Order: sequence, then structure tokens, then C-alpha cells
Amino acid sequence: MNSPFFIKPKAMKKIILLVSLFLSILASAQQQTVVNTISPNPFEETTSITVTISGSSVDEAAWGISDHSLYLWAWSYDTNDANSLDCPTNGSWTSSNEANKLTYTAGADIYRITFTPNVFYNRNGIGRIGFLVKAKDGTGDRKSQDNYVEVGAYQVTLSTPAENSSTIIASGGSLSISATNTGGNASYVLKANGTTLNTNAATSSYSYNHTNITGNQNYELQVTQGTTVITKKFSAIVNPNVVSESMPAGLLDGINYNATDATKATLVLDAPFKDFIYVAGSFNNWQPTGSFAMKKDPASGKFWLELTGLVSGTNYTYQYWVVDASPIAGTPSLVKTADPYSTLVLSPFDDPYIPASTYPNLPVYPAGQEREVTVLQTGKTPYAWSNATTNFVKPAKEKLVVYELLVRDFDANRSYQDLINKIDYFKNLKINAIELMPVMEYEGNESWGYNTSFHMALDKFYGTSDKLKEFIDLCHQNGIAVILDIALNHAFGRNPMVRMWMNDADGDGWGSPSSENPYFNSTAMHSYNVGEDFNHQQPRTQNYVQRVIKQWVEEYKIDGFRWDLTKGFTQNCPANVVGGQEACTGVKQSDRVAVLQKYADYSWSLDPTHYTIFEHLGNDDEEQLWANYRINETPSKGIMMWGIMTNPYNELSMGYSGNISRMNSSSRGFEAHRLIGYAESHDEERLMYKNLQFGNSANAAHNVKTLNIALSRMSAIGAVSLLVPGPKMIWQFGELGWENSIFTCNNGTVNTPSDATSGDCKLDTKPQPQWASNWLGDTNRNKIYNDWAKMITMKIVEPVFSGTATMANTNSLYPNIKITNASLASTQLKDVLILSNFNVTTQNVATGFPYTGQWYNLMDNTTITVTNVNDPITIPPGEFRIYGNKMASLAIADYEKTPSVLLYPNPASSYFTLNAATSKVQIYSITGQLIKSFDANQTAGFQFSVSDLNQGLYLVKAYDDNDGVQVLKFIKE
Repeated sequence: MNSPFFIKPKAMKKIILLVSLFLSILASAQQQTVVNTISPNPFEETTSITVTISGSSVDEAAWGISDHSLYLWAWSYDTNDANSLDCPTNGSWTSSNEANKLTYTAGADIYRITFTPNVFYNRNGIGRIGFLVKAKDGTGDRKSQDNYVEVGAYQVTLSTPAENSSTIIASGGSLSISATNTGGNASYVLKANGTTLNTNAATSSYSYNHTNITGNQNYELQVTQGTTVITKKFSAIVNPNVVSESMPAGLLDGINYNATDATKATLVLDAPFKDFIYVAGSFNNWQPTGSFAMKKDPASGKFWLELTGLVSGTNYTYQYWVVDASPIAGTPSLVKTADPYSTLVLSPFDDPYIPASTYPNLPVYPAGQEREVTVLQTGKTPYAWSNATTNFVKPAKEKLVVYELLVRDFDANRSYQDLINKIDYFKNLKINAIELMPVMEYEGNESWGYNTSFHMALDKFYGTSDKLKEFIDLCHQNGIAVILDIALNHAFGRNPMVRMWMNDADGDGWGSPSSENPYFNSTAMHSYNVGEDFNHQQPRTQNYVQRVIKQWVEEYKIDGFRWDLTKGFTQNCPANVVGGQEACTGVKQSDRVAVLQKYADYSWSLDPTHYTIFEHLGNDDEEQLWANYRINETPSKGIMMWGIMTNPYNELSMGYSGNISRMNSSSRGFEAHRLIGYAESHDEERLMYKNLQFGNSANAAHNVKTLNIALSRMSAIGAVSLLVPGPKMIWQFGELGWENSIFTCNNGTVNTPSDATSGDCKLDTKPQPQWASNWLGDTNRNKIYNDWAKMITMKIVEPVFSGTATMANTNSLYPNIKITNASLASTQLKDVLILSNFNVTTQNVATGFPYTGQWYNLMDNTTITVTNVNDPITIPPGEFRIYGNKMASLAIADYEKTPSVLLYPNPASSYFTLNAATSKVQIYSITGQLIKSFDANQTAGFQFSVSDLNQGLYLVKAYDDNDGVQVLKFIKE
């Protein structure tokens, strides 16, 4: 059974799930202490029980509730009070399931819910239940305290030490153990590391003192009464007295595989302020002896340990047991954590809900452990990349058309295989880049991915590492770059670098960064924070970020990163900053500029053509420093900036005036086309939804609130957005006019932020799009797809669309865009005029052609003769015209029809010939980059050399003396 998020209750409560990186997070905690009773009590797991909450103990108004909508968030443990699992009907933290809603009785002022534990929790063998009360959206600590209740009439209480605790002792020290039970005498058996240490056949009050302890001990106290056995677990960790020894040269943090010996691997952990560390794993049966205590390098202070005796190809799992023998107040002495530099982690919270069809042969989480563990495998066979990836030439930044998608909501199986299966869909749309929302290991399964916990590890919910690589390789084979959305402003509570230095006053293993934390700020230093705030002025943080960059560029051949929430990369804006945190965060900060340029420099040192994209959405003066950075180098650099233009484009699509001039890079002071402008992204309300809700309905014959009318206007949105020079972006299914609200819940209803009672459903898994005949077979939707495909083809292939745009800086229903490329000859397509009518009635639209003469409608290659450059053109409502001084050969609908000019041989290895004379021949990559040009007149049969080209698919444009053009494809062997 799946629910929107599978996150351990305590973990879920300690984080604020990302609703939007630009929505305000409630500033003050609103946790309340509620009064509750359970009847009957005690009870068995098969007993129907009623949980009652006193209404007088709940301040609904503080949680923004006005209709008594409270929900139970619940979890359970096994008979040993371990192995915590969420109640399957919890829903998500931001949208509780209605099945867990409490019933309010006004007269008694109480809330109630009745259930049978083994049914409600969908498990047997329950020893303890936990629950809290919350608002439907628990964001901002709108919840009660945790409540725990033991299940069963027979109970055992471990007095000392605490259950599931780890006591730190010196070598030779002792541990006192005491316990009591209900129901009279019971039999007690104490085991240490699997060996019986002490027994008492009949007592209700047990005690034992284990002395002269010289090695780590895993204890089990088995208590038997009749046929019922309850086991309590705890441990003792012995200080091994760390060995100081120089670390071998060249080792990096994390796993270092031995290139010549697959039986060895060396682990490195940078853990300042920690006294000693054990490595526990499947290779030592999770009972580390002194030989698995990490050594300490005297020069760097890093801990390290070489593992030996490993078997090549075997999956091993391990954790670090990190000990601070003298912790500061409120911080734990022992943290068990996976490796911060993990590339594959296993989670007891999430993995049980990953379908085997998506991730076959998923390594098994080790029984009896807690929290995430790292997977280590020597001798792994590397992925066999094709030549298409090895020789991939990225599309020019100026020509990028990026398709942003969330794997979770793209197709029914929510997997990379879904994307692979739809490669023809992407190809036919003609986009040349796909941007994946975060796929790094995040908390839960069905998420947007911004709640990242392990930045170097691939989340497993969408599929295996090789399956993602297969998708990337396939994209490269088809001329499509792959960009990753990466959230390095913050991390969430499962992150090892949070947990190793955290405040954990309640001892539940979760908390926010302590003052000792060498990676994170204790409190956020900017106003847009979610999760825990990285301190990017810390050298360790900068090293970690560079390792993350290196992992995805080198291991996955990723072509670029979209950096999330770059406003947060400053240390200059604490909550008490003069002038206010919000104002400080919004203006240029020099530390932020410098560190982000440093990260870009590192990316380009690995790959000079790497795409670096920032989601800053800030003031022009700061964004200019990035967009213009190293712009004049070869290859040209410059950081691409996200350019949100949703509101003005949505105004137009709805039938109201909008000013779209800021879609142009030059409007922001950028020296080159470095603005990734977009009308839609993952973060804004959908254009089509607002069309249907708020569209102009003044003309009954063109009522924008009518579905097919609203759809008919989206082609024009593409014309006045996609064709503006510079990189542009599409949000998934905008090209099909997807009309579902961003606030659509997983049950199909819509909850917007204005619904304060129940919260919004922005993060919910969306109902699946209607693939195949229901959508692609819909003429009205398919027209948007085909029109945008033509426009994208023009943008990518025709050089004019890398030229200069003139766009009026005014609100208008009739955007007029003039594009010219002065470097082109008059015999080429060098001037374009885009006209549009976003009114709801037919209009004579002002033109302003650059000159008189014959002009071509580039969508169908019909012509008009312009005798007066200012003569208006009649355009029906919601339509557009794209005129060029010459024909756009690659944009017409039948540009792939059988040509009259023939190319042979095809495939070609060293040359090809044409059966007609030519004045010029140009070779383009499939993504529209001009690769090679033959500018002289040639006779039929001339051999055009292609021996210097990489293998792959190319487009050839062959010109004759009359400026006629034929477009052909050929394959270079």
C-alpha cells in the first residue's frame, strides 16, 4: 500500500516538507500539549479501542482551524518496541488522510477515533503504539506532543539502562541492568553478543551488574511469562582509545575503492569534535570489535579505516557509530548514521514501499538495525555508455528548449522506464533538453525531491542507477541534454551531517544542527529557508558541494544543474539583521555571488560546456554578475538564470493585458542570451487551470472559460514565449494544455492555499495524465503539441532566433516581437515579426514590418506582400502570426517528406554526395547546432567530407542557386 509520503513519524515531524521554496514557513512553533485517554486500557492488538482528546486542551485557532478538523498521525512498534512503521492511512504530513480524521462531539467538547490496532496499523505482533494529533497540514509544528501506549496486559519495563539505548563506557567499565514486569514472576535471560550472560528463572524485579566490559556489547533481555516472550534491547559502546596513524595519500571522504584489489576498500569520515567511531556492517555482523574502530589521521583530523576480506560484487551494508564522549548539553553521545558520501543508501522507512518492478533485486535492509545504511560493493561493472554520450555535443545555451518534469507525475509507473518508453514523445516535440526535478535520495518516496538527505545518492523510488543512465544515454543518442535540479541550499533531518552534530533534547534521534555543526547553521541565515540551512562559507560545505557536482557530472554524465533556491547561499542575513531578514535576502550579497561563482568554476573545470542554471529570481544587479560571468571565453560561459514570467503570460492566456518584455535577456542587463524564461514551471499555478477559472468570458463565442477555447489560445503563448531569443523552458504537459491545478489532491479534488482549514495539496501526487488517445488523440490538445514542435524546431535550427529581439515594455493584449540577426545575409531568414491577438474578439493588429516585400508565414509557408510596413493584419481571437523574410525550411509540417535531392551513401563514413548542384551545404547536429559548412558552388556528385564528424545523426541543408532549400538526414558511421 502506498501513501503520499513514507517517512518515519519522528522524522516527518522534525522537518517542514517543501510546499514551495518561496512560500513563507511559519516562524514560530505551535506544538501543543493535549489531554488524551484510551479506553479500554490495557488492551490487546485485537481489541477495539477509542482514543479521546479533550477539546479544551486544543487551541484550534492557533493552528488555523475553524471547523474542528483534527487528525490522528500514528505509528506502531513490534513486541520488542522496535521496527517503527507508519499507519498506512496517515496520508502526508501536509495533507492527512480523511480516514484518520477525529470525530468532534460539541456537547462534550471531545474528539474521538475508534480502531482495532492490528487492523488500523495493518500489522500483527504490535507491542507499542504511538500517535499525535495534528491539523490536516502539519507544517509549522501544528501538532501535539508524542503519545506512547504499550499494547497487551503483560508488560516489561526496562528501568536501566533505557530501552534501545547505547551506553558509552571506558574499557573495563561496568553496566547496571534492572527491569520489572507485570503479572507476577517471569523468567529472565540476559544475553550479550548472542551469549547467555545471566538468568533468573522466577522474579518480577530483575537486576544484574555486568563488570569488566572490554568490548562492545549488544544486549537482549528476554522475559518470559507463560507463552509470552518480550525482548528488550540495549547496548554498551566501549571507548577503543583511537589509534593515531597517517592516512594513505589520495583518499577522499566516503568510500575509496582499491583500483587493483577488489577485496579492499577504505572509508574516510571527517568528524570534528568526535572522540571515536566504529564501523558496523554486514562484514562484522553489526557487532564491531576494536579492529573496526576507525583510526585518526594526525594531519587532517579525519577518521579512516581500511576494510579487507571483501568479496568482489557482493553488496555490503554499513553505518558509522559516531561517539562524542563529552557532548554539549542537548546533543547525543552516540549517532548511528550512514555515510554522508553514500551513493546508495537503504532506508527502513521508505524501501518497503518501492515496487520490485521499479527496482529489481533491491538490496535487503539489514534486519535489527535502525536508520539508513550505506551500500558498498567492490568490483562493480561500470555502465557501458554509448558513443553518443561519450561524444555528446551539448546544444548551445542560446538554443536550449528545456522540458521540466517530475518523474513521479509523468506516467503511471513513476519510473525512469516510463521516460525511456516515451522518448519518441520528447523527440517529436523537438525539445533538446530535459530537466528532472530532484532525484537525489530524499525523505519519503512520493515527493517533489527537495527534501534531500543524501545529495550523492540516487533515490530508489524511480528505479536503479543503471536505468537512469540508460535514460540519459538514450537522450544523448537523440540529441537531448539532461539537466538535474539540485537542492544544495539545504538538507533535511536524515542527513548524516545534520545528525552527527544536532540538538536532540528529547533523545529521539532527530534534531536541528547544534552550534558545533561544521556544515550547517543552527538557525537559517536567510528568509526563504526550508529544512536545515547549509553554511556555504564553511570549507567542509564547499568540499561537499564539489564532491556532489563531481559525482553527477562524472558518474551520470549529467549535462547541467539547475541550482535550487540560490538566495539561501548567503551568511549575511540572520533573523535580527538591520532592515529585516526578507529585505536583506532579496538584495545583492557579495558572499553569495562569490561562492556561487566558485561552484560554477568547479563545474566548468570538469566540463567546460556544463550548464549552470540558478533559480534566484532576484534583483538584476546580482543576476547580471552571474549571467555575464566569463561570458567572453571560448567556449562561452555565463550562468543561465531562471526567469519567472508566469503572471504576464497567464494574463494573456486568460484574455487580459500582460507585459512580457522581461522574457528578453537584454531587459535584465545580460550581455548574452542567458535567461531561461518560462510561462510555467513546477512551482506556479497552471495556465490552463486559471484560464478555465478566471478567463475572459465577455464574448460568448470565444469564452476563455470553455476548455477548447482555452486550449486554442495556448499555441499563441508558445509563439510569444518559445521564440524569444535565448533558452526557454516548458513545464510537463503544458504542450498538451494540462488543466489540473497545481493544488490538485491525490484524490482529484482541489485544495488551494486559501483553504486554511485543510491546507493545500501542492505537493500531492497528481492524477495521471490521459496518455494516448485521450490526450494525444484530442485534436485541440494535439494542435498545441504540433505547433510548439514547429516553433521549437525553428528556434533550434534557424540562426535568426539567436538574434536580437525588440519587445515593447508595455501592458498589451497584442504582443509584438521583432527579431533580427544582423550577422545573416539578406538571402537568409534574418528577420522575423511575431504578432498576436490575446483579446477575445477579432482585431486588426498593428504590425511594423522591418521592410516591404514578400513575407512568409513560417507556420505554413504561405506568403503575403507587404507594401506598407505599418498596415495592420486581421487576427482572430487567441491566434498569432509568425512572419519571416524567408521560408523556414525545417519548420514546415512536411519537412521530413521525401526530398527531390538525394544524399548517398547513407549511412556515410568519410563522405556523402548529392545528386544535384548546390550553392551551399550546411550540416547541423540533430539539436540545431551548425557543425560544418561548405560555402562554394558544387556540382552534382561532389564528395562532401564528413570524416571529421563524430558518429551520430545529422541534418543537411542543401541550397541551390535560387535560394531553394532541401533538408535531409544522414547518419555518420
